[in-house]
Amino acid sequence: MNKNLSKLLGQIGEIWKHLGASQRVSVVAATFVLVAGLVGIALWSSHTEYGLLYGRLSDTESAKVIAALDDAKVPYKISSGGGSIMVPSDKVYMMRMQLAGRGIPRGDGVGFEIFDKPNFGISDFVQRANYTRAIQGELARTIGQLDEVESARVMIVLPENRLLLDKDKYPTASVFVHVHGTTQLQPQSINSIRFLVANSVEGLKPNHVTVVDNLGNVLSENSDNDSLTGLTSTQLAARRNLEQYLGKKAQDMLEKVLGPGQAIVRVSAEINYDTVSRTEEKFDPDGQVVRTQTKNDENTDSTTATSSAPVGIASNTGSDTNSASAGPVNNSRNHKATSSVEYEIGKTTSNVLVAAGGIKRLSASVTVAERMEGTGADRKPVARTPEEVEKLRRIVTSAVGIESGADNTRGDAITLEELPFNDQFITEVNQQLDVQQSHEFYWNIARNAVYPAAGLLVLFFLLRLFKRTPVQDIPIGVPVGRLMNRMNGNGNGNSNGNGNGHSNGGYELIPGVVTVDVLNKLVKENPASMNQAIRDWMNKGRTSSN
Repeated sequence: MNKNLSKLLGQIGEIWKHLGASQRVSVVAATFVLVAGLVGIALWSSHTEYGLLYGRLSDTESAKVIAALDDAKVPYKISSGGGSIMVPSDKVYMMRMQLAGRGIPRGDGVGFEIFDKPNFGISDFVQRANYTRAIQGELARTIGQLDEVESARVMIVLPENRLLLDKDKYPTASVFVHVHGTTQLQPQSINSIRFLVANSVEGLKPNHVTVVDNLGNVLSENSDNDSLTGLTSTQLAARRNLEQYLGKKAQDMLEKVLGPGQAIVRVSAEINYDTVSRTEEKFDPDGQVVRTQTKNDENTDSTTATSSAPVGIASNTGSDTNSASAGPVNNSRNHKATSSVEYEIGKTTSNVLVAAGGIKRLSASVTVAERMEGTGADRKPVARTPEEVEKLRRIVTSAVGIESGADNTRGDAITLEELPFNDQFITEVNQQLDVQQSHEFYWNIARNAVYPAAGLLVLFFLLRLFKRTPVQDIPIGVPVGRLMNRMNGNGNGNSNGNGNGHSNGGYELIPGVVTVDVLNKLVKENPASMNQAIRDWMNKGRTSSN
């Protein structure tokens, strides 16, 4: 084995000695590429791909997970400041199930798993406290799932259950959120947190939930809707939303016509927040209707007799004699007719309730940029015609809903001015961005072209090296040195001698070496002799090495 190895090494050494500089460089480069490829394949095959086991863990939970992985002797990697733990991809799901069976990770605080273990003999106060802790822990875990929130804590205050309820005591809650970096929660995220907590606690209102971040900012206010503070805050928010909505409508229309950033619209709205209930009664004297009608018709007949007898008993006693002797009789007849008519006058009753939120007055301020013509140094502003300005004014008036002309009962106003915009800062920023983009573009091109350029440079270097390498002379040795050239003979096998009395069969000895051109010529002229000469040379080299 050692003898064969030594022979192999000796042959390699002999071959190496007969190689030129360019050939040696090629062999070394090919060997380096082959070894690097084998090493790369070996590293890639032995590389272990890792997957995410858990992310966004607190330090306490990360320590528990790492301890469990150490006990299971599972390799892991830690990233994101210890908040993310990576394990081999083929063990991710298995380790998750094993850790879940052990209750790891649980997150910050204690959730409803506090009731997993039976606790006998505890008081109602402790049971209620555990329930509050469980709600706080579950809410904190849920809030911590928001993208902007790194961790959260929730504190809930519940009033005691009593027979007599106190209206001044109601549930409240406070939420502490730790946001990523120096960012702030968006208003929609704050509202979602408040409603989430309020709907998870019985009797808790969203206005009684306070949200505070780790930067010391109070992100929500504790105000009631029926209080003065609550009403003021709601009114300001409603007015701001209305003004932004109307301004955006008009600005979008102008930017469609003038171009982006060529118009600024600001709207001021006065809103009536008074709630008025009005009852009106209107009477129509022309619309009379008979309500009641009464008619009385009376006829009265009376007869009166006049007596001429003296005063006495006879005159005061009635008898036939006296009647006969009475004086003349007066008859009277009375007729009385009475008519009574009552009329109903037409009446209209209306009850009007004017709710809050009506617009009392609108005013808009519009600024449009001057129109520019030309490019570069020839760029100059060109004023718009009054007709164009009036068209822009009508566009804003219609978009915002401003009254104009005789219909302007609210006193709405609009101001539209054409002014030059200061775009120097924007121009400088655009120039910097263009320069930065061009630098990044050329840098990417250079970075992507460095490897091909390096390869071309190496190839060019090798070609130059090959061209500069002199023609290598092949040492032929004794048999090859006797390569024969036909002398000027007569063709009958006689030849001149070489000075020592020996004849070489019509060929003379060519001392020294044979170049590649001469070798090619000899092969073409006499291939049989060249084959024999090369075979003798190889046999001689083997014999000398032995």
